[in-house]
Amino acid sequence: MSASNRVVVYQGPGEVAVESIDYPRLETPQEVAQHFGISRKAPHAAILKLVTTNICGSDQHMVRGRTTAPVGQTLGHEITGEVVEVGEDVQFVREGDICSVPFNIACGRCRMCDEGHTGVCLHVNPARAGAAYGYVDMGGWLGGQAEYVMIPYADFNLLKFPDRDQALEKILDLTMLSDIFPTGYHGAFTAGVTTGSTVYVAGAGPVGLAAAHAAQLLGAAVVMVGDMLPGRLAQAESFGCVGIDLTAEGALADKIEAVVGEREVDAAVDAVGFEARGHGEGADEAPATVLNDCMTVARAAAGIGIPGLYVTGDPGAVDDAAKEGTLGVRLGLGWAKSHRLTTGQCPVKRYNRQLMNMILHDRAQIAKAVNAQTITLDEAPRGYAEFDQGAATKYVIDPHGMVA
Repeated sequence: MSASNRVVVYQGPGEVAVESIDYPRLETPQEVAQHFGISRKAPHAAILKLVTTNICGSDQHMVRGRTTAPVGQTLGHEITGEVVEVGEDVQFVREGDICSVPFNIACGRCRMCDEGHTGVCLHVNPARAGAAYGYVDMGGWLGGQAEYVMIPYADFNLLKFPDRDQALEKILDLTMLSDIFPTGYHGAFTAGVTTGSTVYVAGAGPVGLAAAHAAQLLGAAVVMVGDMLPGRLAQAESFGCVGIDLTAEGALADKIEAVVGEREVDAAVDAVGFEARGHGEGADEAPATVLNDCMTVARAAAGIGIPGLYVTGDPGAVDDAAKEGTLGVRLGLGWAKSHRLTTGQCPVKRYNRQLMNMILHDRAQIAKAVNAQTITLDEAPRGYAEFDQGAATKYVIDPHGMVA
C-alpha cells in the first residue's frame, strides 16, 4: 500500500502543480466533524485508487482566480476508481469494485438525501447545504485529481459497474458519469426537452456538449449550440448539432429563426455560467448575458435549465454587484413568459444509474461527444492551460495507466 498520495493543487491564478500529500485515511474532515458534532472516524467510507479523474470547467473557474479558493486548494471532483479499502461499516461495496463517484457528497441520511436532493445534503458542509470533493467552500473534502481518494458514506455514494472488464473497455464514457453527463442531462431534462423539441444550448464546453447529447437522447428534433470558439462549434456539429456562431453579426433570435423557421425554441440550457460574455468578436464579460438570452429565445411557458455555475463570491467580477453574484437578469421577462428555471448542482444520483445503462448498452456516446482525451497526472498543468485557451477537449487524467 502506498504511504503517500499525489494530487493536483491550486497555486494561484493560472497555476496548478502536482504535489505529494499523505495517503488518505478513513476520516471526515475536521471542520465537518466539529460543526456537526460527529466522530472524525469514518467506518462508512472507502478509499479508491483512481482509474480516471477529469478536468472540469468548474475547476477552471478556481484556477483562473475567479473564486475565493485559497492557494493550496486540492482539485478534482470527477472521480472513477477501484475500491482498495473499506471501513468496517461498509456492507455492499467490495475491494476490487470499479465505481463512479457522484461529485456531490451526500450522507444518505438527511431530509434532502431522503427526498433525492443529494446536491444539497445537510450534513457534509458547515458553510452551506451541499458539498463536493476538491472545491472551495464545499466542506474541506480532499480533491480527486489524485492517485487515491477517500469517499464517505460509500454504500450510498458509490455506483458500482456490473462488470470490471466491460467497465475498463468503456471507461472514457463511464468516467463522465461523475459529473458532466448527469449535469448536462439534468440541464436538458429540467428544461423540458422531449420528443420533437427544438433546443438551444448556450456554450459548447464539455457540459454544453453533454447537454446537447442528452437533448438528442431525450428526443429533440434539433439541437442548436451557441459558442464563440470555432473548434468547439465544430465539435458540437460533429455529432449532429447545429453550431450558432455568437461572434457573427445578428441577433440570436435571427440565427435561431434561420434554423427552425421561428425565433423561439421549446427549451433552453445555460451551460456557461457566471463568466459569460456579450455577443460579437472580442465582447467583454457580461455575466447575465446567457440567462437573458435564454429568456429571450425560450417560448412562453418553456423551461430553462441552468447547469452553468454561478457563485456568491467572484473577486474577478466586472463590478461590485457581480462580485457577490448579483446580476442584471431580466426576471420580469421570464416572469411575463411564465418560464420555469432550474438552478443548482445536479443531483447526480438521480440520473447516473440510468445513464450508465445507456453507455453499457451502446445508446450513448458521451466520450465522443465531448472529445475525451487522456493525459497523465503529471500532464494535468498542461491540460488546465490548454482547456483555459478553449481547447475543444475533455481532459481525462489517468493516474495509474489503467486506460487502454
